[in-house]
Amino acid sequence: MLSFVAGIVNVTGILSLEQLTTNVTGHFGYFVDEMFKMHYFEGFIYFLYILFFFLGSFASNLLIELISKRSDRFIYIIPTIIEMVILFLLAVLGSVILEWRPHVIALSLLFAMGFQNSLVTVISNAVVRTTHLTGLFTDLGIEVSKLFFYKIPEQRRLLKRTIYLRLRIILFFFSGGICGGIVYSRIGFYVLFIPVALLFLGIFYDTMKYQLILLKRKKYQQLFRMYKNE
Repeated sequence: MLSFVAGIVNVTGILSLEQLTTNVTGHFGYFVDEMFKMHYFEGFIYFLYILFFFLGSFASNLLIELISKRSDRFIYIIPTIIEMVILFLLAVLGSVILEWRPHVIALSLLFAMGFQNSLVTVISNAVVRTTHLTGLFTDLGIEVSKLFFYKIPEQRRLLKRTIYLRLRIILFFFSGGICGGIVYSRIGFYVLFIPVALLFLGIFYDTMKYQLILLKRKKYQQLFRMYKNE
């Protein structure tokens, strides 16, 4: 789901600003190029792009650490809500900001994606990323090559499971990009309501799953007490 969200955000940044807004690899190259040309203002803008992606990642993990000291229940929900708010505001105000300060849109999207990338890294214990595909394709290439050498059935099963996970993430990133491109061409920045809705559904699913776990736990505790009393 988060990979699909990143795909939409990426294509929105490209179509509206002609800028990548889900990673900073290219921006670093542009920053160096502009500085060598002595275009200092343009170089400073690309530096801000890099900085805001970093700040999003920093703020996300800082928030997770602070929340975890109080309650593990909300360590992922609150960061997701913050990302929702950023994307919602851009969906509503994006067209106005584009005419006034287009760089603000890029900085906001990069902050949101840095925020999301850090969140997913923590959730998956650094197994996957969802905002860009460079690392995913690198890991996928390594893991596919291991299929020629892993002979133990259990090892192959776990390896294939990881490969299928990465393929699904890549597929959803592409799907999000295609969907975002089609919808953006029709309704502009309102396309960002789709990621907002998906993030809301993710929180709703997480809440319902948590309540179901509590319900099952309570039921087992009641059965245990009945058995103990008998």
